[in-house]
Amino acid sequence: MNLDLDQLKKDHKTSYHALEYERLLNEERKVNDMVEQDESLRDLAEEELENIRFQKEAVERQLEEILKADKEEEEFPNEIVLEVRAGAGGDEASLFALELVSMYERFSENNNWNCRHLDEYTLEIKGKDVYKLLRFETGVHRVQRIPVTEKNGRIHTSTASVAILPIRKKSKIVINPADLDMEYSRSGGAGGQNVNKVETAVRLIHKPTGIDVRSTSERNQLGNREKAMSILISKLQMLQDEEEAKKYSGDRKAQIGTADRSEKIRTYNFPQDRITDHRIKQSWSNIPSIMQGNINKIIEAMQAGVVGDAEDE
Repeated sequence: MNLDLDQLKKDHKTSYHALEYERLLNEERKVNDMVEQDESLRDLAEEELENIRFQKEAVERQLEEILKADKEEEEFPNEIVLEVRAGAGGDEASLFALELVSMYERFSENNNWNCRHLDEYTLEIKGKDVYKLLRFETGVHRVQRIPVTEKNGRIHTSTASVAILPIRKKSKIVINPADLDMEYSRSGGAGGQNVNKVETAVRLIHKPTGIDVRSTSERNQLGNREKAMSILISKLQMLQDEEEAKKYSGDRKAQIGTADRSEKIRTYNFPQDRITDHRIKQSWSNIPSIMQGNINKIIEAMQAGVVGDAEDE
């Protein structure tokens, strides 16, 4: 195993193991030097070298596990921002968007994830496998039902778009400070002197794309600025991913995982008590239960659909 000890010592997760491995290398070197100076010590040295090799292998295995976990977390981070936006359908679309937010919030609670509102339509969710499980929720969700305000019993169709934004510790996205406009304001909400008197809320506008992000969830301006920047980077990464995915739009596996927010992925047909995912062509019943956050079967089917496509290639 080729180890970059200097690099590993800089990471708090691997620094202890790297230092231990370096110590064992030094011990190994000293024993070998001792044998070169006195051949009669070879038998004794062999036993010591075997012990050192055993310890080195144990440290290597530990380092491999840490690096593997880091690599997996980089690909599937354990923190996301889930953003829902009302689409076509007026008030009914806004109501459906709020119902989707509630559905994902309850699903998060069922998984013991840490979930909090950044605003009415946006959740910050932290927990094991959160991005791996929710990444395929990105896209347009369509609802067909009779609105409460509908007097003639007609079925209306409305939409809401969902975006799953992974918050990665490392990103290839580089933002030029000159491309940003930054605004500060007082955080909205009830109560608290900090809310009323201090401008802690931060809004970032990325001028080349027009994307704007606002963060009010942190208690201070610096925290909100960092939060807004991480969300902005994630949104820019999503744009880049969508452009890349369009190049491979003919591939079925790519279609499932395009993360294209304009793609209609799922229909919630209330009169027929049927939810259909159009990418894997599967349907489920019991919409009331699903809207209460019991979406495990849908999530599992999406994961199985992607794995199945990968195996067919």
